[in-house]
Amino acid sequence: MSPRPRKRFGQHWLKSEKVLHRILAAAEVSKRDRILEIGPGTGVLTRWLTALAEAVVAVEIDRDLCQRLRSQFEKVDQFLLLEGDILQLDLADELAGQPDFYPLNKVVANIPYYITAPILEKLLGSLTQPRPQPFDQIVLLIQREVADRLYAQPGSKVFGALSVRVQYLACCELICLVPAKAFQPPPKVESAVVRLRPRPFLPRAENLQLFDQLVQLGFSSRRKMLRNNLKPVIERDQLTPLLAALEVTPTARAEELSVEQWVRLSNKIQEIHASRCD
Repeated sequence: MSPRPRKRFGQHWLKSEKVLHRILAAAEVSKRDRILEIGPGTGVLTRWLTALAEAVVAVEIDRDLCQRLRSQFEKVDQFLLLEGDILQLDLADELAGQPDFYPLNKVVANIPYYITAPILEKLLGSLTQPRPQPFDQIVLLIQREVADRLYAQPGSKVFGALSVRVQYLACCELICLVPAKAFQPPPKVESAVVRLRPRPFLPRAENLQLFDQLVQLGFSSRRKMLRNNLKPVIERDQLTPLLAALEVTPTARAEELSVEQWVRLSNKIQEIHASRCD
């Protein structure tokens, strides 16, 4: 008998074999990989991952599902289940002394949509504190609305602070769109599979705290021009020539700048701040 999905955990079981195989293909799972799966649920994806990878660490918060998963995979040596909240668990501590399962190098998961943003920060780090040992790649099944923001391009209505933050930390790409009928029960929203490949961004931001502050201020009021939003950091008459050097109009709004332009702007403002201290 299949378990009943719980709304408080945002549970929707993937039932589409086609989407399942798109996820696995995007993750490029091999016997060299140690996979983190968040929210394994009924174990549909887990079965494939344990067959293809060197090891799989699954994190599940639902106690009843944990009992089911332990029974289902009790004879699978390369499977380890951690019961708890992925946002609260310290994986390094949990897996200390278990060289067969740590370090993990990939993430493959159908995550709860209501905690997508904090999970992304858990997996990538933040602008001010990027993950020191990044994953090789992260393949997630998430809400389409969030996916659209992750790989959005400058000038798009959905290009925002999340787009800049995530794209600074990783290459983002859409793998496929997923209709609601691919799940049981079907969610009220469309979904998408995305792949994130963490990598150093070039040019790099010289002052990550300033970079993060600029992005937060810049998108704090999307209707306002940057010269108004960034006044707490730099005066309008100083900002205008910096934007011109970046080939950006002085009346530009936050969504018009690419990630690279945001980085270069941050570095130019950092130079101005540093010169004041000399």
